[in-house]
This record gives sequence, structure tokens and C-alpha cells, in this order.
Amino acid sequence: MHYEMRISPAMTGTDDTAGLAFMKMHGAGNDFVIIDSRGRDAVTSAPLAAAMGDRHLGVGFDQLAEILEDATGDYRLEFWNADGSRAGACGNASRCVADFVMSRNGRSNVTFTTERGLLAACRRADGLVSVNMGPPVCDWAAIPLAEPVDHLHLPIEGDPAAVGMGNPHCVFFVPDAEAVDVPCRGAAMEHNPLFPQATNVEFAALTGHDRLRMRVWERGAGVTLACGSGACATAVAAHQRGLTGRQVTLVLDGGTLEIDWRDDGVWMTGPTMHVFDGWLSAEFLARYP
Repeated sequence: MHYEMRISPAMTGTDDTAGLAFMKMHGAGNDFVIIDSRGRDAVTSAPLAAAMGDRHLGVGFDQLAEILEDATGDYRLEFWNADGSRAGACGNASRCVADFVMSRNGRSNVTFTTERGLLAACRRADGLVSVNMGPPVCDWAAIPLAEPVDHLHLPIEGDPAAVGMGNPHCVFFVPDAEAVDVPCRGAAMEHNPLFPQATNVEFAALTGHDRLRMRVWERGAGVTLACGSGACATAVAAHQRGLTGRQVTLVLDGGTLEIDWRDDGVWMTGPTMHVFDGWLSAEFLARYP
């Protein structure tokens, strides 16, 4: 499918030199604003990201991804959370951007330079998009944690595990993920002192052979319908604890993701959806330089 960003200035009341075009996409319900800044400097700032992330006064998203030119990968991606903070990695956003650029250039693979490193993405024969999120980070200092502890058994009630996937994750294995009060427990855990950079929080239950039900609280975003890096971290922790193999299916609130922990990194595969194209007005942009 070929996507074009077709915006009518007449519909927005702006001239064609003002404002800013964007796309809205989601991967398994994990929703994103995507700004294509190839051929120009980055336009996103913390105030603008927070304003756009407001679901009442802006556009609303879990994360924002900005596409930029790059000398190493095919493109560079910069990620922002809905509260205006930066995100080092975003797996589902990477898959959405990969779907967009591969649909435009006719290729079946693409690479992105991110804070996480160089990520490779491809389109499978079944049309789903995969991204290699790189090797998991299990060293306490690199996750990072505030002190040297066993990353698979943190000294926190509930015996969670910690895994880094370009951002920190705290994974709780629970009997029933549906019974967890994610807003309460996630918010309480996000800024636990053991995580100096705060953390994403996952709650996962084993529901079958190599199958997990997972719900998530994302750092800087709150409850989301899916989290790609969180799914990767949960699958890694589940395998390291002996609960699953290295190929795991995770059922999230917004859809299903497939995780395959290979020698070259943790691959994540799932659906993507281009929802709509939009246009930020010059008036809106002027308020958030």
C-alpha cells in the first residue's frame, strides 16, 4: 500500500507555507504521531511534544516519532513521550515508521539510527512488520538500576525482574494480568528509587505454552494498549526465569505481538495501521516553540 500525506490547507484555514504535517499511526493499539522531517532540521521540542500529546488540547499519542536524515542508517528516529520527555527506544513506533517508508520506497527492509543504536526492520511475507530491538541489557548499571542487585529478582514486593531495551523495564509475573490495577501499581512503580531514570512497568501472566498476557504502564505516558520494548523485555525476563522459550507470543490490550530472541537481538513482529494525516496550525505551533 502506498501512503501519501495529502493535506488540504483550505480545510485547515492555513496557507500552504504555515503549519506542520503529521501522521497518526498505531501498532497493536500503541498510538503515535509521526513527523517526517527528512530534508530539514528537527522540529519537535519538549513543549511541542507535550502539547501535541494532550488528548484533549492537542492530538494525543503514546509517543511521537520524528524521521530525520542520517549518515549511518537509512534514517534517524527521535522519540518523545506524551509528557514531553524523551524516549530512547520505541519498538512499535519503529515498526510503524518502517511500514510507512517501505511502502513509499518499495523496499522490504530499512535501518534506523536511534539512541538505542542501529535498528533493522523488515516486512515479512505475511505483510507484518518486524524490527530488531537489539540485545537485551541485563547489567544492573546499564539498565540502569541504582545499586548492584540481581536483575531477575529485584528487592521489591512482587519479585519483579529488570531488563533494559533502550529504556528500563520492571516486569512483574502475576497469576492473572486482568486482575492487576495497572494505573495504581504502574504509577506507584514508575519512579521507584531503584530506577534512577524511572521505568516502564509490565504485568504478565503465563497463559499457555510460550504465551503471555501482558498489560503495561509506560514511563512518561501511563497506561497504553501495547508497548513493543516492554513486550521484548517481558519475553526476555520470562525466558531467563525459565517460564518460556525464546519465541513468545504476547497478548496485549490492543493486539498481539510476536517476540523472537535471536543471536543478533530481540525481534518484534506485529500489525501496523496508518489512521489519518493531519496538519498542525501555525497558531498552535506559535504557542509551543
